[in-house]
Amino acid sequence: MGLRTPLHDVHVAAGARMVDFGGWDMPVNYGSQIEEHHAVRRDAGMFDVSHMCVVDLRGARVRDYLRRLLANDVAKLTQSGKALYSCMLRENGGVIDDLIVYYMDDQWYRMVVNAGTRDKDIEWLRAHAGGDGVSVEPRFDLAMIAVQGPTARQRAATLLEPAFAAQALELGNFFGAAHDPWFVARTGYTGEDGWEIMLPADRAAGFWAQLREAGVRPCGLGARDTLRLEAGMNLYGSDMDETTSPLESGLGWTIAWDPQDRDFIGRGALAAQKASGVPRKLVGLILSDRAVLRSHQKVVVPAVGEGEVTSGTFSPTLERSIGLARVPSQTTDRCEVEIRGRLLPATVVRPPFVRHGKIAVAL
Repeated sequence: MGLRTPLHDVHVAAGARMVDFGGWDMPVNYGSQIEEHHAVRRDAGMFDVSHMCVVDLRGARVRDYLRRLLANDVAKLTQSGKALYSCMLRENGGVIDDLIVYYMDDQWYRMVVNAGTRDKDIEWLRAHAGGDGVSVEPRFDLAMIAVQGPTARQRAATLLEPAFAAQALELGNFFGAAHDPWFVARTGYTGEDGWEIMLPADRAAGFWAQLREAGVRPCGLGARDTLRLEAGMNLYGSDMDETTSPLESGLGWTIAWDPQDRDFIGRGALAAQKASGVPRKLVGLILSDRAVLRSHQKVVVPAVGEGEVTSGTFSPTLERSIGLARVPSQTTDRCEVEIRGRLLPATVVRPPFVRHGKIAVAL
């Protein structure tokens, strides 16, 4: 038996197919995964993401602490509720986790980390907190529900206290607002508009039921994966991990090199890799054949070298197979993927594949 979110019994009662995901019992779908996918692209869907971990970081020197711990720079955050996406790195440049951090005030930042890395993230955060007197508080008392899709915010807003709903509807992208103990952020993992809502764990089941009544469709991890892949978003443990750096994972844009004197953990290794030339890069692939791209399939780039598919799936929006792959940096627009002993041609593209519900690549 794996770990369970506060919504576990709700999923089981709804007939969801439950699977192990990073040690958690999670719903992969409630019926048709493709219908769940389209619900998010065209209307509104919701996901139980309570397996992810909210961590509150507090202290007089918490800003300096995070400027050392993260590859991106929290000094960019000056407005309350503003969010930043970043990698947290080992000294060798390997990715411990990718995460979102919110600036609440000068002595309080809120972080959301991945479920499968939760324990090592908390250990890492605490191991580096002592010198700055920072408190690291995992918020196991909170659940998190993501409502995503073109109508998601409007549907969910009807269930919030009116003044808070009005404030939440005014949020810009990558901003959050607190109405203690609730927190609503205009963030997500689908490429669609929406909110990620943090709320007391004992309120989650009731709120989930209210969202259903408001026309928001329950969706499982299967649709979440096809949506995030169409949006060109990395999955930790597949598209990057502690053996890869942001520079070879399509995440170079998350590294804040300036100011030059900010010595964040992993900076030296990244600078050396950048100076010597990054040998691999992460690209998008589109397969014209009817086969399906899957993780760990070999990618062959004629006269250049080999790589590997890191994530792959059938795209309900493109109606063909798409994937992410780590390939030699010299790779241009064509490659081949080995599937069941055959080399099948694939087109190399720059993700995302889908943006705001529309196909964003040439087919």
